[in-house]
Amino acid sequence: MALPVYFAPLEGVTDATFRRVHKAVFGGPTKYFIPFVSPTQNLAFTSRELSAIAPEHNAGLFAVPQILTKNADHFLWAANALYDMGYSEVNLNCGCPSGTVTAKGKGAGMLADVPALERFLGEIFARAPLAVSIKTRIGFTSPAEFERLLPILSRYPVHELIIHPRTRGQFYTGTPHRDVYAAALRETRLPLVYNGDLFTLSDCRAAETAFSGTRALMLGRGLIANPALARQYAGGEGLTVPELRRFMAELQDAYLAAHPRNVALGRMREVAKHVVCCFESPDKPRKAIRKASSLPAFEDAMQRLFDEHELREEPGFAAEG
Repeated sequence: MALPVYFAPLEGVTDATFRRVHKAVFGGPTKYFIPFVSPTQNLAFTSRELSAIAPEHNAGLFAVPQILTKNADHFLWAANALYDMGYSEVNLNCGCPSGTVTAKGKGAGMLADVPALERFLGEIFARAPLAVSIKTRIGFTSPAEFERLLPILSRYPVHELIIHPRTRGQFYTGTPHRDVYAAALRETRLPLVYNGDLFTLSDCRAAETAFSGTRALMLGRGLIANPALARQYAGGEGLTVPELRRFMAELQDAYLAAHPRNVALGRMREVAKHVVCCFESPDKPRKAIRKASSLPAFEDAMQRLFDEHELREEPGFAAEG
């Protein structure tokens, strides 16, 4: 039986517009995670953050805001504000590998200072007004660090522990340490969610088989590239070119309604660079999409992709090179 699928938060891609259009055209995910908000001492959301988390912009979705901070008071302020908006769950980001984030001790940087992480967790779980899930990597420099981290995380009432079994140093390269995830399933009673390199239907089915007891799968790049993947994994129809055309057209219209043309173009190119992975021989359209400096040029590149290239036998994300 297929596991629930969660849509991972990818900054700059899975914004409120993308989430709404994806839900309307394809559906599939049980939860959509909102790319992180990062509260500061000002204790105020930015206008961009407010747009992302506004309940009216996430109507009809089970949306989960993600919080990026190492300051417990800032986290609790944001959690209370989100609770007041009607959210029932927030997610703590302990996984972002960006150098600008980790240099401040946030995201995956929290894993490098375990005593500070323990203090932080003790404070937020003592006072958070709603369920707190955690998205984490397995260590800062070594997968062996998770042997120390998991018992600490297991002391708290973590709603769900979403594990991306790479270290911060791996970023998104190399092979996930699936053995570390399998060991975690045996060693903790926390509800676990697997995240990492779930790019195709076969990947999802393999993870379901390999990780008995997993609560859900979280998909990111695989679900952007093939927006029908969660639906198909649950037993529904697979991706078709006509449906993908409709999705991209509706997404572009929605972006144009919300943003200037240059911003809409940037958002569409970011999505398209994933979508192109689902097609055979994508090098030429990939280059045309990357070089498109206007919406007409972008539309022409997408038209050629849809008209001249076949979907791969198993559509899904594939890294370049």
